[in-house]
Amino acid sequence: MQHKIGVFICWCGSNIAATVDVQKLSAAIKSEPGVAYSADYQYMCSENGQTLIKNAIKEYGLTGIVIGSCSPRMHEATFRKAAESMGLNPYMVEVANLREQCSWIHKDKEEATEKAMILLRTAIAKVRLDAPLTAGESPVIKRALVIGGGIAGIQAALDIAEAGFPVDIVEKNPTIGGRMAQLDKTFPTLDCSACILTPKMVDCAQSDKIDILSYSEVEHVSGFVGNFKVTIRKKARYVDETKCTGCKVCMEKCPSKKGLNEFNMGLNNRSAIYIPFAQAIPNVAVIDPEQCIKLKTGKCGLCKMNCGAGAINYDMKDELIEREYGAIVVATGFKPISVDKFNEYGYVDNKDVITSLELERLMNAAGPTGGTLLRPSDGKHPKVITFIQCVGSRDTSGCGKPYCSKICCMYTAKHAMLIREKYPDTEVHVFYIDVRTPGKNYDEFYRRAVEQYGVDYIKGMVGKVYAEDGKLMVQGSNLIDNEQVTIPSDLVVLAAAIEPEPSVRKIATLLTASIDTNNFLNESHPKLRPVESPTAGVYLAGVCQGPKDIPETVSQASACAAKVIGLLVKDKLKTNPCVAHSDESMCNGCSQCANVCAYGAITYINKEFRIGGGKTETRRVASVNPAVCQGCGACTVACPSGAMDLSGFSTRQITSEVEAICKR
Repeated sequence: MQHKIGVFICWCGSNIAATVDVQKLSAAIKSEPGVAYSADYQYMCSENGQTLIKNAIKEYGLTGIVIGSCSPRMHEATFRKAAESMGLNPYMVEVANLREQCSWIHKDKEEATEKAMILLRTAIAKVRLDAPLTAGESPVIKRALVIGGGIAGIQAALDIAEAGFPVDIVEKNPTIGGRMAQLDKTFPTLDCSACILTPKMVDCAQSDKIDILSYSEVEHVSGFVGNFKVTIRKKARYVDETKCTGCKVCMEKCPSKKGLNEFNMGLNNRSAIYIPFAQAIPNVAVIDPEQCIKLKTGKCGLCKMNCGAGAINYDMKDELIEREYGAIVVATGFKPISVDKFNEYGYVDNKDVITSLELERLMNAAGPTGGTLLRPSDGKHPKVITFIQCVGSRDTSGCGKPYCSKICCMYTAKHAMLIREKYPDTEVHVFYIDVRTPGKNYDEFYRRAVEQYGVDYIKGMVGKVYAEDGKLMVQGSNLIDNEQVTIPSDLVVLAAAIEPEPSVRKIATLLTASIDTNNFLNESHPKLRPVESPTAGVYLAGVCQGPKDIPETVSQASACAAKVIGLLVKDKLKTNPCVAHSDESMCNGCSQCANVCAYGAITYINKEFRIGGGKTETRRVASVNPAVCQGCGACTVACPSGAMDLSGFSTRQITSEVEAICKR
């Protein structure tokens, strides 16, 4: 079939037109084989631009469309819908990326125009070999999975449940709540963190639509958008959740109390059987097998002897749970970076050098000191406290992170204000590079710390912290006064950078989601699709996507929920027709394609083939499930016999594109 191709070149305002001579390009492209119409317009994605395309399809009987514009990630769906509205198969539309691949990387107009011509010729060559494709349908499982039980996961789950859909929260810790549960107060309102969080935790526990799988981890994920199959490992708590009443008698009777309290950042010890904190959800004890005498030696068993509910079970094993979901929300949260590498601050050598999150626990009424601020070394009240900002943030030395952690300036101001309010006789100094307060009422909050509470902000970096005569000597620079200063301090607090929870790498692998060089999960588009991952049906909430504060995290979680709800209300989804298929006559059943398929779309069947002379032979050949295949093309590259091909991106089409590039 001889296609009649229409070429439409967008100026993209000046994004393309400033570097590419679009009018010259439009005129020259008309001579290409198969091109029946060519036009340029300032904004092809606008309503007028789409009308121009629709009218041309009707007037010239176009059977294929090439759009020279910005990235197909931006507007491919827009142009395909315009073509489909005029009766043209949407998969007969190709987009040549003239903005990102041409105009934005060239300064010479002649050179850029020549390259744009090549890109358009390449797209035209592909369209000439395109064939109409029809999208299939797949059912949607009306259940959602939220990975992570911090404030992001809690908010997303509550919103999804509110819409009437069942949702599971998988949390690796014994309780939901996440980092927010460890905080004392929140900025800029200084309201109680637990007072905000606890009601939401309780709502999760009481909702008949939410199933909390605490002390659990995702083991395996397969399937695709609308049809994910997930295996969850529910770790043995050695305590029956259906029987435990949370009375804490077991904790009191336990003789092993040498385990470091993770919730209190290791500042005190806990028993081998424990409930992380008073408001824990579920309010069920868990036994640490590394600390439990009974599990290690077979002796003791006092907790079981004293459990009136009979909830203790030392024989409990990990349980594998398999469930199906239509959508997945990743909300795995963050952790402070290890500051052990920063020897100049003396964190390893001095107990009175602590991180900001450790300070949170020391100031919390439920913390190791009952909310009284005491030095870890001797239990005395510190009279001079020095904060050091940007420890590990904006660090290109290799020890820290190159990005700004976004929350440190604000939580340091919060800490300084709380200390000065509760202990007016305490001196508070803050070494900073610059103060970043980009939020509603944030700058006003910082100014209150300086003007109302008298916090001493020193613009400069700290070079060294060392012990001398029972004091911590903080040596740094004062850039405003252009002098070196040394402040004798009783307590030094490091505003440590934050980084994604380490488990995010495993999650990214399971979900075939991409991560950046700092292990943050990549969004599909930073502006237009900020809560969607490139993997369809997977959404991102909270710090797993990038540094952010609580309000921004909650907003993103609700945005994820809206996307999930929009997906789950559909009974069926259109599937991608650009899927792999096997030429059975060429397939040798080697399994290479199945080994590289991330979606488990390829299986093998035994099939009879005629070999002549009335004889047949049975061969093992690949079979592709089109409902599962995502069209990534990995199998086509891996296939040694060339049996695998991809609809819409066949070997012949790719070859024709290469030939068009080489044409002069």
